Amino acid sequence: MFGGKKQTVTAIRRLDGTFEYFYLEKNSPKWVTNLKRVPFIRGIVALVESSAIGSKHLTFATDRYDEDPNQPKSEEKIEKKESKVAMWLGVAVIGVLSFIFAKFVMTLIPVFLAQLFRFLVPGDVGQVILESFFKLLLLLTYIFAISQTPIIKRVFQYHGSEHKVINCYENNLPLTVSNVQKQSRLHYRCGSSFILFTVIVGMFIYFLVPTDPLWLRVVDRILLIPVVLGVAFEVLQLTNKCRNIPVLRFLGYPGLWLQLITTKEPEDAQVEVAIASFNELLRIEKEGVQEVDLPRNLELLE
Repeated sequence: MFGGKKQTVTAIRRLDGTFEYFYLEKNSPKWVTNLKRVPFIRGIVALVESSAIGSKHLTFATDRYDEDPNQPKSEEKIEKKESKVAMWLGVAVIGVLSFIFAKFVMTLIPVFLAQLFRFLVPGDVGQVILESFFKLLLLLTYIFAISQTPIIKRVFQYHGSEHKVINCYENNLPLTVSNVQKQSRLHYRCGSSFILFTVIVGMFIYFLVPTDPLWLRVVDRILLIPVVLGVAFEVLQLTNKCRNIPVLRFLGYPGLWLQLITTKEPEDAQVEVAIASFNELLRIEKEGVQEVDLPRNLELLE
């Protein structure tokens, strides 16, 4: 999946080897657009909007990739499709709830772990550093563990192919499989970097509030979640702007290091799909979605 200024595009490879695309226009309400211009708030808005857009593209991909395009539809297939869409809508809801739950878990468990060692590290500064260490350890352990499963490993390969295509395009090289595969699978604007920056930014923000008593510390961490997300987004934007400045480009290195886990080297076939998706995005950003393309969108929404 790739997103431009006006459109987002997902490409999938069908069973007969052809590509099919799903288009979703970025058509936010005016008040949302206005919020996206406000520093520190725009990060939270972007996170919610990206989750909504991503769930729709995911629904399309899971609904269409395993269907034979040459086989006529039957009532059984339509029923199966409706069942599959309902299932993935449920998965999307569960995914959002899981994100919220995971954020609370990743925020609060390190608090209690650090508190257990207060007899060794009694000071506020030491407690915050210890808490951030436990948070980072939990995050890396979780991501590494899921990256070992076959399905997530394949997702991370497609993630790597997206980065490679973007790097190839930004280096002004023709988008061929050979050129793309030579590129790095790491990129400064990746959402994986954002996750890590929430840990780093959170540590500095927590220095400003007390760690004792425990109940106040827990309340502070919960109330500061939106603040941490908003500031982390601004840091991500800053590191991207500084990536070509030799002295400052190192600011984005922590996020790039995390991408060594969240991306994998893709296969040529996966790169072909990424190239097809990106080329289609370039086309519709320039020409718009043509009428001939619309049925492929509407089919999912019927």
